[in-house]
Amino acid sequence: MVDLTVVFLGTSSAVPTKERGLSSIAIRRGSELLIFDAGEGAQRNLLNAKVGLNRDTKIFITHMHGDHSIGLLGILQSMAMYDRSRPVHVFGPKGIIEFVKKNREMLGFGLTYDLTVKEIKEGTVTKTDEYEVRACQGKHTATNYAYLLEEFPRSGIFYPEKAKKLGIPKEKWGILQHGKNVKIKGKVFRPSDVMGRQRPSRKIGISGDTRPTEKLVKFFRGADLLIFDSTFDEKHSELAIERYHSTAKEAAQFAKKAHVKKLILTHFSTRYKDVSPLVEEARTVHPDTIAAEDMLRISVPYPDEGQASQ
Repeated sequence: MVDLTVVFLGTSSAVPTKERGLSSIAIRRGSELLIFDAGEGAQRNLLNAKVGLNRDTKIFITHMHGDHSIGLLGILQSMAMYDRSRPVHVFGPKGIIEFVKKNREMLGFGLTYDLTVKEIKEGTVTKTDEYEVRACQGKHTATNYAYLLEEFPRSGIFYPEKAKKLGIPKEKWGILQHGKNVKIKGKVFRPSDVMGRQRPSRKIGISGDTRPTEKLVKFFRGADLLIFDSTFDEKHSELAIERYHSTAKEAAQFAKKAHVKKLILTHFSTRYKDVSPLVEEARTVHPDTIAAEDMLRISVPYPDEGQASQ
């Protein structure tokens, strides 16, 4: 089992408030740290979140608007100030490489770790033995990539009594548990002989700034947790269309259509000091909806073990 916790570092749109910083989300998965967007000042709440600054780290930028990307420089510099040694991998749309390179040159700060920066396209952005992160282009005023963190299915439960009954030595059990066949005295044994069915894993979606689209519905379908642009309420739906954002109700309609389990609204306009009306609008469509707050922590269990909880 791998623990997976989502921490919201910033939940405001465009301009920070006393209560809300600019867009940034940290996901601590086991020994890794995945950061999605980095608005100005994101490193402060990253430090407050105590998720660890020397973990294996990947940073994903949805688009090159300042409230989603300027804080990347602060995060990189803060990690160096804390003598980070592990490499950092940054992914983002076209322009991210020049953005990091030029600003590092102008600000003149060095790093204590290896940094790689990659411009992405739709499809798989990065992949490990346990999960992959994929990107899908949304609909915004700048090129915006939504991201989906999707774990691969887990192995079925291993039944040692079956292995014993079949005469499989203990030293071979691990091979079967890792999905490979073993051959004993000319007979081949398969993982299915001693294990149950594969178990589902977790899917977390992050929209960035976007209008709802059918393409994104397909991309996020079946997500256990979806974090979606909810800049406006229904009274300001025309502004949402004009500025290529979404309303809270549109986010809920989207989540329902995509069969998402839990929806988290974020990226709120500063005109809303109280976002509870936006949540109420969304819940008329998708009951399992909450509003993100800075430093909100969500624990995401495996689908067969419960629902995401604060």
